[in-house]
Amino acid sequence: MSEPVPGEGSLREEALRVEDLVRTYEGGRVRALGGVSFRVGVGEKVALVGPSGSGKSTLLHLLGALEPASAGAVWIAGVRLGPGVDLDRLRARTLGFVFQRDNLLPALTVAENVEVAMRPLGLPRAERRRRARQVLERIDISALAQARPGRLSGGERQRVAVARALVNKPRILLADEPTGNLDSVTGQRLVDLMLERPELTVIAATHDPEVAARMDRVLTLRDGRLVGP
Repeated sequence: MSEPVPGEGSLREEALRVEDLVRTYEGGRVRALGGVSFRVGVGEKVALVGPSGSGKSTLLHLLGALEPASAGAVWIAGVRLGPGVDLDRLRARTLGFVFQRDNLLPALTVAENVEVAMRPLGLPRAERRRRARQVLERIDISALAQARPGRLSGGERQRVAVARALVNKPRILLADEPTGNLDSVTGQRLVDLMLERPELTVIAATHDPEVAARMDRVLTLRDGRLVGP
């Protein structure tokens, strides 16, 4: 592993590191990220801000190993992403995702949607049900456990998405505009859920200044590059 990027997260054990990260599309003609470097400490809460099209979603996708980098490197909990890494297992054990769209499976119940996140862990079905019930109770939505997503409001669906992201007790949570389509009260409740574990590292892309203000640090992207301090 190369030398740490100076500055960010330097007083905490490292949870995540990005070095010279580049992502291009269309054979290199479109550059979504142009050499991004930073690191995040364990338990640090980071807001990722910038105008639409600045590369926030692309960066989160690369951090979550949902698409490959064109160049550069990402370390997640000390593991460099690349060939030979069991990405499904890494995601299930280490990462939680809250997407801009909730991405719930319409044919499954609320409880079953939460259980899906646990399948790569190989847990018995009874244990998956127990954990799903626990997390749904914690976010006060257990009464809807057997409902299908189509019957839920936008806020309820996003709460289920947060439950799914947290059910495996991940070490790192990646959230893409988690409050973007919610009223302020529901949005703040969801942020409360994401921030309640002090040991959980959070990187949240957001346009909401109130959400950004609750984080420990703000990273600003513009045209695929980090700007500012």
